[in-house]
Amino acid sequence: MAKSGPSLSDKFDLDITHQLLTGTQAIVRLALMQRVRDEKAGLNTAGFITGYRGSPIAGLEGAFQRAAKVCEKSHILFQTGLNEDLAATAIWGSQQAELRGEGKFDGVFAIWYGKGPGVDRSGDVFRHANHAGSSKNGGVVALLGDDHTCESSTSAHQSEFAMVDAMIPVLNPAGVQELLDYGLHGFAMSRFAGVWVSLKCVKDNIESTSVVDGRIDRVTITLPDDFVMPPDGLNIRQQDQAITKEADEADKALNAATIANAEALEKKRLREAEEWRLKQLRSGISSEHNSNFQVATRVLPFLSPNRSSNVSARSHTPQ
Repeated sequence: MAKSGPSLSDKFDLDITHQLLTGTQAIVRLALMQRVRDEKAGLNTAGFITGYRGSPIAGLEGAFQRAAKVCEKSHILFQTGLNEDLAATAIWGSQQAELRGEGKFDGVFAIWYGKGPGVDRSGDVFRHANHAGSSKNGGVVALLGDDHTCESSTSAHQSEFAMVDAMIPVLNPAGVQELLDYGLHGFAMSRFAGVWVSLKCVKDNIESTSVVDGRIDRVTITLPDDFVMPPDGLNIRQQDQAITKEADEADKALNAATIANAEALEKKRLREAEEWRLKQLRSGISSEHNSNFQVATRVLPFLSPNRSSNVSARSHTPQ
């Protein structure tokens, strides 16, 4: 049978590894890749994406709507939110899907999206949902649509400060490729540490277009091997107490997860920067690389080691 001609839907064909993607299309592919990676790991998971539109992530809804058929086949549900905080509340609920043993899937991985002012209005949900925790086979990545220069907003904004307050770590991708890479790291970190993980989206990444390496096994996740998990774990659970949710071990576990992944991500960033420099030298071109790529991206855990020093809660001993 003759091979069919190229199609616009090819960008979501995971068998075709190298694709020309926009930032919003990369998020769609991220969800599809997470589902397949879970299948390969023996997990039957589903995906849930919801939020509220606004630049620079206004095109995300259209991207998921155009990919509705392929997402449905992969058990990924996209649903626009009435507003940002109700959408975040729905995602909080998605992490409870299998909590009582009644779930149809082993877990639900979720993506929230919203503009900076939407982050501001959702602070209450972010705090409580993050304290409650994520599912061990689910995980949450929150897309922070930031408009630093106030090009299409009523005020300039950046969301890191809100994340500091909610104790949510931030990943800052420099381009379309890293939306994929850091998104996969984000889900792994969310599952391990039981927290939401945010992904900073600005015009330079989410509104850009680039050829990406979309191999399923491109990203290798390295989890901390020197951390003793508390008996009850760190993920969402029933009848958890408010003080316990902010206990000292959660801070340490989050730091362990983020630091381990930050080291791997930073080594990757430095290696790619060096490869770019050598490529320029070989081609006889002298130019500055994108400033976003010159600085190693870091994970910001935003946690104080003394935050819970006076709290009596479950204890463990880091090795």
